[in-house]
Amino acid sequence: MKEMNKKTHKDPVLKDTLNEETMNKLQRFKQEAANAEEQKRKEEAARKEEERKLREKNKSFEELLNESSLDWKKYKN
Repeated sequence: MKEMNKKTHKDPVLKDTLNEETMNKLQRFKQEAANAEEQKRKEEAARKEEERKLREKNKSFEELLNESSLDWKKYKN
């Protein structure tokens, strides 16, 4: 009889014990945290892209030539 009673009785969860206003505040906080994390990720990606462009801009001709994927020997006469 006790086993059957345990199966039908659910343990209370946090959602059940909090009122609706508190749950809404927590959900808004969760969404704001997710938005802040996404914004931080985008800013970091933009910063890295800007650094990459700056490094590329400051490369010498020799560095650019060495990084080229073309086989220059093929075109040499």
